[in-house]
Amino acid sequence: MPSRPKKKKSSEPVLISRINDRKVTAGVIGLGYVGLPLAMVLVDVGFTVIGFDISKAKVKLLNSGKSDIDDIPDKVVRDAIKSGKFIATDKPAEMAKMDTISVCVPTPLSKTKDPDVSYILAAMGWVKQYLKKGALVVLESTTYPGTTEDLILPLLQEGKRKAGKDFYLAFSPERVDPGNKKYTTQNTPRVVGGITADCTQVAKCFYEQTIPNVYPVSSTQAAEMVKLLENTFRSVNIGLVNEVAVMCRRLGINVWEIIDAAATKPFGFMPFYPGPGLGGHCIPIDPHYLSWKLKSLNYYARFIELAGEMNSAMPEWVVDRISAFMNDRFAKAVNKSSILLLGIAYKKDIQDIRESPALDVYKLLEDRGARVKFNDPHVDSFRWKDGINRSTKLTTQLIAKADLVVILTDHSDFDYQWIVNNAVAVFDTRNATKLVKKNRQKIELL
Repeated sequence: MPSRPKKKKSSEPVLISRINDRKVTAGVIGLGYVGLPLAMVLVDVGFTVIGFDISKAKVKLLNSGKSDIDDIPDKVVRDAIKSGKFIATDKPAEMAKMDTISVCVPTPLSKTKDPDVSYILAAMGWVKQYLKKGALVVLESTTYPGTTEDLILPLLQEGKRKAGKDFYLAFSPERVDPGNKKYTTQNTPRVVGGITADCTQVAKCFYEQTIPNVYPVSSTQAAEMVKLLENTFRSVNIGLVNEVAVMCRRLGINVWEIIDAAATKPFGFMPFYPGPGLGGHCIPIDPHYLSWKLKSLNYYARFIELAGEMNSAMPEWVVDRISAFMNDRFAKAVNKSSILLLGIAYKKDIQDIRESPALDVYKLLEDRGARVKFNDPHVDSFRWKDGINRSTKLTTQLIAKADLVVILTDHSDFDYQWIVNNAVAVFDTRNATKLVKKNRQKIELL
């Protein structure tokens, strides 16, 4: 005789069995670098997904079967649309159909480096208005400890709703690394923390549908702190190695040689690498969320502030190095010199220019009177001052005419030997030319 189906435990939330049976409509609010990959993974495992974004242009693009995210090919979006399992919308009322709601909106800093949670509050305002009874709400946007409990919980509990009974509320920090082919949304472990034990249980069940390893923590505050620790760890270590680069320059030592040699130690050391500064949406921003929160508790986060100062100073230090190099090698000033920048994205092989230090280097060089052009195989153009700045086609003539070629992003597309062969001189901030054999005398490393 066939075995009887397992009955739901009486104490288990009803939503869990519906999630396991794929009988829920999953909602994703914010279809950027975090939200769109999540939406596509949910479709891939059988969920019907409604994606919400305030950008009408993005919604139109996605519904036409095209992607604007590096890690998501057009075909993935096109197949999701054709399957009838995914639709994008800019209409908040569609949230009334969502049984699970993953909020993946930006959390930038203000000009004074205070957390800007306006996108979260706007999204949660719509969620509050259209929230289905028994639905799961998960915030994925990086924020300071206490946001979910102090800001979102009171908002959603208006009208006598109660978390853990009328809806489930949790925090699960996104761990997206744009351009990383090894660790993706589908295989990067998840951390989840709920307002109540049932909230944690439902959120854990939801993420287990797509990710093999889900790690529950005791609270939303703990889950929020996990993400800040992860990115503060990177920020502080990058700040350290950037300072080591400055030290090595003063000592006349090759910092890249030092790091490679130290990395041979099989324990107690993890290599980080210097560069022109920090970029992306997370590492330059997230530590300041923690620092800001701690200031309200009368605690000064010294490591965070110092690392932030060091990393923020790198673009200007790079430009100072460029100026000194041109003066020492060619007796030329940056003013009126032709400088070609290679790479404008914040890291290799992606199109993301958010917080890119290359933009700071570009501006600083222009401010010193340089005639600056750029080439980036992943970035066609970007908004600059009152207009659009477009990538210049990389040719032998373009390289040869530049007084200096500066490598700011080590894209795999660049032929570094060809670049060095044809350039007058190359200033390499990423050690991208490490495999170049000929004409190494033309290269100045960071």
